[in-house]
Amino acid sequence: MQILRPMNKTEYTSWLTAALPAYAADKVASDRWSREEATELARKEYDQLLPMGLETENNFFLAVLDESGKAVGSLWFTEAPRIGYKVAYVFDIIIHQQYRRQGHASRALRALEVVATQRGLAGVALHVFGNNVGAKALYSELGYAPTNINLYKSLSPPAHVSDRADR
Repeated sequence: MQILRPMNKTEYTSWLTAALPAYAADKVASDRWSREEATELARKEYDQLLPMGLETENNFFLAVLDESGKAVGSLWFTEAPRIGYKVAYVFDIIIHQQYRRQGHASRALRALEVVATQRGLAGVALHVFGNNVGAKALYSELGYAPTNINLYKSLSPPAHVSDRADR
């Protein structure tokens, strides 16, 4: 049974349309970007990462399929260097809301391990936002281990530019 297949252009366009605002929202929720700048920063980051869109070299855009072959999500990975070898670096995995909690993400990531092995890659790496408890639990269940953890403690609400007194 096929779990992953290359996205077509229509699927890529739909994915990108959903991925940009979702990424911007994650950056805002993790206190990395302000709401006002998030959309533009997300667009710039994706433009840098994907200058040729779907055709960007060493980037792979896959549809995640259910048991019947219906696309229920997407997975984007690239081949990335890691201390003398290459790994599959997952930039994005999305399971559409109505298909979540049915094992599709687990199946997709296990299928990616097969794809990565076939490509001669040494492993699979990814980033997860600290506030994404469900994703962190999933990755832990699948054997992913933290390699770097950034922590932050807010001491007071940040002052907005308009709230600051001129000095």
